[in-house]
Amino acid sequence: MPIKIPDQLPAREILVREGVSIMDERTAMRQDIRPLQIGLLNLMPNKIRTETQFARLMGATPLQVELTLVRVGNHKSKNTPEEHLISFYHTWEEVRDRKFDGFITTGAPIELLPFEQVDYWKELEQILDWTATNVHSSFFICWGAMAAAWHFHRIPKYTLPKKAFGIYRHLNNAPTSPYLAGFSDDFAVPVSRWTEVRSADIPAESGLELLMESNVTGPCLLSEVTGNRLYMFNHIEYDSTSLKEEYDRDIAAGTAIEVPHDYYPKDDPSRPPLNRWRSHAHLLFGNWINRVYQTTSFELSKVGTAPRP
Repeated sequence: MPIKIPDQLPAREILVREGVSIMDERTAMRQDIRPLQIGLLNLMPNKIRTETQFARLMGATPLQVELTLVRVGNHKSKNTPEEHLISFYHTWEEVRDRKFDGFITTGAPIELLPFEQVDYWKELEQILDWTATNVHSSFFICWGAMAAAWHFHRIPKYTLPKKAFGIYRHLNNAPTSPYLAGFSDDFAVPVSRWTEVRSADIPAESGLELLMESNVTGPCLLSEVTGNRLYMFNHIEYDSTSLKEEYDRDIAAGTAIEVPHDYYPKDDPSRPPLNRWRSHAHLLFGNWINRVYQTTSFELSKVGTAPRP
């Protein structure tokens, strides 16, 4: 089944060109099926780019997904037109009475700030608490994962001496996990962050399992049975040129930055980068959505009330 997104969303044209199945409103209404309700709390500056990346991954799954775009209400975006936000986004206050089968919280380029200094931190804490009662399964990405790990388990983040930036090999620590079904023993994942969490800080009685890690950049993916949560500390959702655009932006701004690790052929920024993580990104999101489908309540109103798996 394809993904259902608003008919005029800019991501639609991009995904159609790529061959991703998109469902329009009329077709969705004709199907006698309850689509999975997935919310995307988009904290990234370029919201159009980010919503396209996640819609691409969810649109490749065999289940019907209805995507709701969500933003924090007390933060003004500088990189996304206000008309786009008004047309396609809901504030969390507008959806807080709803239930979701799955809810994704993205990263944000604010990782060097202490959590409490983020201007929407109090609202984000409310949202994180709300996911425990209104969301069946939560998926946190990069800074969003660090924020959730701190909020729920007080796992600290540490500033790195230099940016972890590039494509790094990661190990599959849990081949029998339903989230890693079909994964190779090792695989490439894009990394772009100035901070890290450390496996030594994962509380022993937290119910957290370290599914993916790198010998160089540390923990990558944690799963939590108790809260039915995934914490992805890297950007497996990135498309082929995301790191290139970050690198070019920093070079243009005069920011000291190294060439992304193992990204360009022969480390030559004049050559087009190769995407070596796309298949595992699709696999991870497909596994997550399949897991959500198998374990969520058929009656959406019961999400958050029935025991989680």
